[in-house]
Amino acid sequence: MAEVGAHLTAAPAGEERPSVFEAVAQDSLMAAVKPALQHLVKVLAESNPARYGFLWRWFDEIYVLLDLLLQQHYLARCSASFSENFYSMKRIPMANGKQRPLATAGLPKRHHWKSLLLLVLVPYLKGKLEKLVSSLREEDEYSIHPPSSSWKRFYRAFLAAYPYVNMTWEGWFLIQQLCYILGKAEHHSPMLKLAGVRLVRLTAEDIQALEKKWAESTSSQTHSFSSRVQSALRRALGAVAFSLSTGLSVSVFFLQFLDWWYSSENQETIKSLTALPTPPPPVHLDHEPSSAVLPSLKSVCPLCRKVRVNATALATSGFVFCYRCAHGYVKAHQRCPVTGYATELQHLVKLYSPES
Repeated sequence: MAEVGAHLTAAPAGEERPSVFEAVAQDSLMAAVKPALQHLVKVLAESNPARYGFLWRWFDEIYVLLDLLLQQHYLARCSASFSENFYSMKRIPMANGKQRPLATAGLPKRHHWKSLLLLVLVPYLKGKLEKLVSSLREEDEYSIHPPSSSWKRFYRAFLAAYPYVNMTWEGWFLIQQLCYILGKAEHHSPMLKLAGVRLVRLTAEDIQALEKKWAESTSSQTHSFSSRVQSALRRALGAVAFSLSTGLSVSVFFLQFLDWWYSSENQETIKSLTALPTPPPPVHLDHEPSSAVLPSLKSVCPLCRKVRVNATALATSGFVFCYRCAHGYVKAHQRCPVTGYATELQHLVKLYSPES
C-alpha cells in the first residue's frame, strides 16, 4: 500500500524519537513540491493560456485544496502528514505520555483538526502574505499617493516591519530545532507544539496495523443505500488522495530536482556556463589586402568617403556603406571591401534609422 510502502521500516525499541535530519527532511519535502508544481503549471499556462491560464491564476487555491485532501487522507489513515508518513513517522498527542497508540487509531478530533489547519492553512497564509508584501513594494516604487497620506504611511510602516517579523518567525523555528538537537525540546517545529502532538517513528506493530486496515477497507462491503453512498464517496476521495500520494511518492525526487534546477542561484550558474561568448570583430584577410580603409567618423562610407546615403550593411562582415557604393563593389569583386570576405548581392541588408 502507498502509506506503508517499501520506504517504511520499523523503529527498534528505544529509538522512537526521529533524528533532526529526518524531521527537517520531511519538512523540506512538501516545501520542494509546491515550487516544482508551480513551474509545471506555468509552462502549461504559457503554452496554452486559453486552456490552462486559470491554473496559473488560481494556483494557490487549487494547491491548498489538493493539499487539504492529501493531508486529511493521511492524518485520518496514518496519524501523520504525507511527508511524515513518507519518512516512517506518526503523530501522537502530548498528553499520552509513554503511551504509544497505533497509527491506525487516529488522532483525537481536537489534535486532528489543529494539525490539519497548521499543515495546510499556515503555509497558504504565509505565501499570500509574501505575495502581498512583494506587490506593495512594487506599488511603493510607483505610488501616486501623497507622501503624507495615512495609507502610504501605514503600508510603508508595514513594509519596514515585515523583515523583522519574518526574521522572528524563522528564528523561532531555528531555536526550536536547536533545542530539539540538544534534547531540550520534544518538537523540532513550533507547529507541532501548537497542535499538541509530537513525532515518533513507526513501529512494526504500526506497519502491520496499517496493512491490515488497508486490506479490510478494500474487502469490506456495505448493504444499505446510504452506507453505500457514503462508502462510495469515501472511496472516491480516498482514490483521489491515493493517486496524489502515489504520484508524489514516485515523482518527489524528480520534483525536487526541478525545484533545484529552476532556483535562482542555479540559474545564475547555468547562465554563466552556457552563455555564448561575444563574437569577435571581423578580421582582415592577410592574403587579400582590403580595398577600403575605415574612416574615423562612423557616419562616413569607407568607399566614397562621404556621409552615407541609403545605408546598407554586408551580412558577411557587418560593415556599413552607401547602397550604391556597396552594390557596385560587390557586383564587381564579389567580396567585402573591408575584410575581403566572399560576398554576393543577396548579402546586402538595408538599414533603417529611427528618423526614417
